[in-house]
Amino acid sequence: MAEQKPQQDRTEQPTPKRLKEAKEKGNVPRSRELTMTCVMLAGASALLFLAAGIGNTMLADMRGAFAVERELIFDPGYLTRALATVILDALYSLLPLAVLVPMAALGGAVLIGGWSFSASGMAFKTERLNPVKGLARVFGANGLNELLKALAKFAIVAVVSVAWLWYSADTLLSLGRQPIRAAITHALELCGVSFLFVSSTLILIALVDVPFQLWNHTKKLKMTRQEVRDELKDTEGRPEVKSRIRMLQQQIAGRRMMEEVAAADVVITNPTHFAVALKYTESTMRAPRVVAKGRNSIAARIREVARDNGVPLFSAPPLARALYSSTRLGQEIPGGLYKAVAQVLAYIYQIKSPARGASPVPEPELPEIDESLYR
Repeated sequence: MAEQKPQQDRTEQPTPKRLKEAKEKGNVPRSRELTMTCVMLAGASALLFLAAGIGNTMLADMRGAFAVERELIFDPGYLTRALATVILDALYSLLPLAVLVPMAALGGAVLIGGWSFSASGMAFKTERLNPVKGLARVFGANGLNELLKALAKFAIVAVVSVAWLWYSADTLLSLGRQPIRAAITHALELCGVSFLFVSSTLILIALVDVPFQLWNHTKKLKMTRQEVRDELKDTEGRPEVKSRIRMLQQQIAGRRMMEEVAAADVVITNPTHFAVALKYTESTMRAPRVVAKGRNSIAARIREVARDNGVPLFSAPPLARALYSSTRLGQEIPGGLYKAVAQVLAYIYQIKSPARGASPVPEPELPEIDESLYR
């Protein structure tokens, strides 16, 4: 039970990071039954497709081997040359088969797990020499699974082969009555059909083995809840670190915002709860822009910085709340507030103008603002 407990604790599905790391190490799902099925089907199809060409090559080689001129019989090197010619002809006729079968083996191997090459998978590992672990693999669940698959393959192939031979007995016996060329071609075609028919039965084994291998691979990579939490902390950062980073970012943004207040044209206040600093440059802006805003303690800090830098404060509670709710930092004010802000800026420019003399400038009467439109 002590050995099973760690596996029982692994109840969480593997994360994408864990799957990626496993793939980098060459640990991907593989089905030998699927690979074998692809190889057998490819070989049978190639043999069936190449039957006529292989038959003609065999017939030509047989005729050449039996039709030997008298002078060549006494040539010591003739047999060597003849054998080399026959071997080369056979290799040439089987070349498509030699190319197709390895491609089928490679395709079957990467069909469910994808392409993965890892040097660590080929590295020497001393634990592989451990006889205890070797016996555990042989007599464990995986060994039992392999034994059951081997018995199932043997039973299915044996039954199908016997049934096919029984069905094709008359065709096989008729080959002896056919001309040599037709008999060779027909025999190769019959071998190809038989091979293809028997190989097709392995699809049943592959259909069972592929889901099992996918399930088994996922089971081996399952994680405990603590592993998932640790990985989340490593990838996204620990909560306390993230909180510290956010705090520093807010402090930096706050300092930048206060620097913008010093260059603002006016700060519109609530007067105590809200403060919004506006800046307008006619040559570069289409409308006044919010360069700083805040409420409560931040609003108090904005008013303090404005006083220290000689930026006028203008008390207009509805306008301040509307600007605060409807506009982000660096954004131009909404069109519905143009008139009210224009009156405020005109008033500020008048009181700052040296040409006004000592005559007082009356505060503007701002239009009524529907704050519900700007929340």
